[in-house]
Amino acid sequence: MGNQTIYFKKQPRIVATSSIAGPKECEGIIGRYVETALMDDMFGESTYEKAECKMLSHVIHGAISNAGFNRDEVDMIVSGDLLNQIISSSFAARDFSVPFLGVYGACSTMAESLAVAAAFIDGGFCKRIVAATGSHFASAERQYRYPLELGCTRPPQAQWTVTGAGGALVADKGDGIRITGATLGKVVDYGVTDVNNMGAAMAPAAADTILAHFRGTKEDLDSYDLIVTGDLGALGSRILKDLTWEKGLDISKNHVDCGEIIYNVIEDEFQGGSGAGCSAVVLNSYLHAKMMSGGLKKILFVATGALLSPVSSGQGESIPCIAHAVVLER
Repeated sequence: MGNQTIYFKKQPRIVATSSIAGPKECEGIIGRYVETALMDDMFGESTYEKAECKMLSHVIHGAISNAGFNRDEVDMIVSGDLLNQIISSSFAARDFSVPFLGVYGACSTMAESLAVAAAFIDGGFCKRIVAATGSHFASAERQYRYPLELGCTRPPQAQWTVTGAGGALVADKGDGIRITGATLGKVVDYGVTDVNNMGAAMAPAAADTILAHFRGTKEDLDSYDLIVTGDLGALGSRILKDLTWEKGLDISKNHVDCGEIIYNVIEDEFQGGSGAGCSAVVLNSYLHAKMMSGGLKKILFVATGALLSPVSSGQGESIPCIAHAVVLER
């Protein structure tokens, strides 16, 4: 439908999920829905990076187990994260002896992994796939900005990278949430260079994908209970609503952002959450529970990602961004 949207005829199902989140994340509403609440963000490991890898392994195993399957009954793992060479995902996958596709869309990776998993199942190539994503505040800060040991002051436009991970087992049949379509995003760059201002950088990409989705599908905005973005935070959400409104699409009445949900945007978190684990945790805990209970029937899950690196930022490059959308129905 259109140039960017596909429909899945077989409507693959999310038959089980698993989620884990750090102590800070569990202080908010997510703490009542997340499967595993950590008391220590080191997760018993010696480094933050090892903790991040362990969280991904935990949710991959959890999604398989919660669906009632064994590892050898899973055809593929599709996963990504924020670290260089997506080492958290690759190192987690080595524990499973399952074919692995590593994907990278920065903070849009949860939507990307779901779309890839659904496409493989809809094409008849696989029956069961785990889609997973995670991040860790301390490892992301060390890679993209400054080591925590420097004690740098966070500017008011900054978001807080979520410590957490989420995984979903997507299958060709079974009871669960149906993945009925996906709109693949384009790389959008409005020239933002501030590495602390992820919301402003990613909002145009989210707007581009949402507008493309509704142009291609001709669907009514009111057919969705929620338009859920990944991690724009408070500032990015306001920018997104302005951008879509300018194009004739007013999403203000049914738009929510995972970055605002996870921390409730209290004073210490400034703009809310970000990171690949942000939308992964919220989707695979809070939103999954709401859909399975019947509180939500249909959502457009639009995870957003900033495709920068320390090298590109150091060389003065602006921040190209992307957003992928997945249609979820119960």
